[in-house]
Amino acid sequence: MAPAKNRTEMKLTHMDEQARARMVDVTAKPSTDRVAIAKGLVVLSRKLMTLLRRKQLPKGDPFETARIAGVMAAKKTAELIPLCHSLALSHINVDLTWKRNGLEITATVRCPGATGVEMEALTAVAVAALTLYDMCKAVDKGIVISDIRLMEKQGGSRGHYVRQESL
Repeated sequence: MAPAKNRTEMKLTHMDEQARARMVDVTAKPSTDRVAIAKGLVVLSRKLMTLLRRKQLPKGDPFETARIAGVMAAKKTAELIPLCHSLALSHINVDLTWKRNGLEITATVRCPGATGVEMEALTAVAVAALTLYDMCKAVDKGIVISDIRLMEKQGGSRGHYVRQESL
């Protein structure tokens, strides 16, 4: 099925004419360089932020563990998300940045291919955030994971998407 030409013709690509779930056939699509950037926020208490900055958590370094978990999750996305294509990812980067109320997680994923990598970037952020929660929950169970979103997507027939709003 060819992609819709304009927004008014768009339909759910993972459904056939009988509304049954199916994996999209990308066989005829050209391979292009694909990039996606996703972000999310892990809201932390002041006490927990202090312990993290002082590297005083009982489970060890949560930052490196979260980065590795995010990379692993991006590679496993097709096993976690139904109908998602398996991709040979060429680059995955997961960054954690201190914010006033916690940590922002940013995942960048790249590969040449016939389908986008936004699900891989979003999955990397989600699992990195969950890993931070797991490593910090002994100190504070009030951690909040929020605002997981696609920030940018490049490659493919639908062009370059950049999120216009900031959260």
